[in-house]
Amino acid sequence: MKKLLSIVIAFAIAQASIAQTKVPDVAKFSSATIDLGKVKQGEPVSAIFSITNISQKPLVIEQASPACGCTIADYTKTPIPPGEKGIVKATYNATGTGTFHKAITVKFAGVNETQTILLNGEVVAPNKE
Repeated sequence: MKKLLSIVIAFAIAQASIAQTKVPDVAKFSSATIDLGKVKQGEPVSAIFSITNISQKPLVIEQASPACGCTIADYTKTPIPPGEKGIVKATYNATGTGTFHKAITVKFAGVNETQTILLNGEVVAPNKE
């Protein structure tokens, strides 16, 4: 009896792990990376990541978390209907010069994994006139 119970539990765990929803099952990003090119130091710049709901249920963005304090993220707060689009808006404000790669982690309701989106570019010193 214990052997049968063990087999049933193992089968249930295997099925649960197979059935987990993944980001590519529910959302399609127009781009996971946006290159902002050259940006001026101290002048905030924004980029908009477009997300299409490719599932059959409304898609909810639970959070969009930047990896550092120099980046702010805002996102569509209402459920995104199937086939419709939502956004994540990332605003970067550079304090130093040089190249940058800033990550924002996006979490969807009901999806165990996250999606990382990236802002890239180069910060140049402002013109002194």
